[in-house]
Amino acid sequence: MPFDFDQIVEHTGDDDCAACRAQDITAAFLMPAVSAWEISHNLPRFSLAMHGASGLLGVMLEEGVERSEIETALSQLLDDIERQIEEDKVLGGPPQGSA
Repeated sequence: MPFDFDQIVEHTGDDDCAACRAQDITAAFLMPAVSAWEISHNLPRFSLAMHGASGLLGVMLEEGVERSEIETALSQLLDDIERQIEEDKVLGGPPQGSA
């Protein structure tokens, strides 16, 4: 089953950028909610992030997306996140995931 990661990983720089919209929704809603759920259920920090992400990636595998494609996309996303963290440090911004 062909799957185009570029559509969801690459930034297009316009208002219809799926990568930007997904990042915005994640930062505004998912990250604070996950943190609150971990606290309210007395779970270790990042436990829902790891298991939630792996569960969603598992769905992609079940639907026929190749593991190597997922790993390549994740590597690119992690590289982007690391660059953003470094930029935020230089500019004095908050760390990722701080709610």
